[in-house]
Amino acid sequence: MTTSADLITALKAELKSAGLTYATLATRLGLAESSVKRMFSRAGDLPLSRIDAICGVLGLDFADLARVVADSQPLLQRLTLAQEEAVVADRSLLMVAICVMSQLPVEEIVATYALTEAECIHCLARLDRIGIIDLRPGNRYHLKVAKGFRWLPDGPVMRFFRDEVLGDYFSGGFDGESEVLTLVHGEVGRGLATAFRDRLVRVCQDFSSQHLADQKLPPEQRRPFTIVVGMRSWTMPALRAIQRDPDANA
Repeated sequence: MTTSADLITALKAELKSAGLTYATLATRLGLAESSVKRMFSRAGDLPLSRIDAICGVLGLDFADLARVVADSQPLLQRLTLAQEEAVVADRSLLMVAICVMSQLPVEEIVATYALTEAECIHCLARLDRIGIIDLRPGNRYHLKVAKGFRWLPDGPVMRFFRDEVLGDYFSGGFDGESEVLTLVHGEVGRGLATAFRDRLVRVCQDFSSQHLADQKLPPEQRRPFTIVVGMRSWTMPALRAIQRDPDANA
């Protein structure tokens, strides 16, 4: 949530970037330099009318400043349970949420899926209220989740994927171009297991980065791929059934 302190910080950064001192700003606002310093030292002393005046000096409008503040906010690593429940409750909303996680533009979402532009924008507005995106003019949006974002492990979205997606995903032959399915079982040290997990996470992040880079390619030069990565301390039931101590690696 944007606070007065966030606005002050953003204004200070914009002043520094423009090479404007408090003295210069005070002259252009018709104020004493001491008054400007006092305004910037206490957020409560900076009313909206004064913010607009400072934006005028900087050549910004308030919407520009708000976007600067929004872009500087920490990105979400997880959604709350309430946020996930709101997304899953409407399948159209969930579909658009998945698309925005891949940062697809509105035009591509509408061209690919059975949604009108109005329906898509309605979903984007709801995602903005939920807190997943910051919806901007021209139906553009800023994603509020981090690059390494993960759904809640046993939350509503992952339950949806387990119930309705994984079966269809693994029913494929994985024998197409660039496809692979591998199952590897073994025992490694705890520290190394963590290192392998982190490497797998980086592979997923690299894939996401490449997806964004390739958005500049025409649609006919792109193909949809989905990576499902899992790693857990687990022994398959067939082996567990014949273990001398079945609880050893449950």
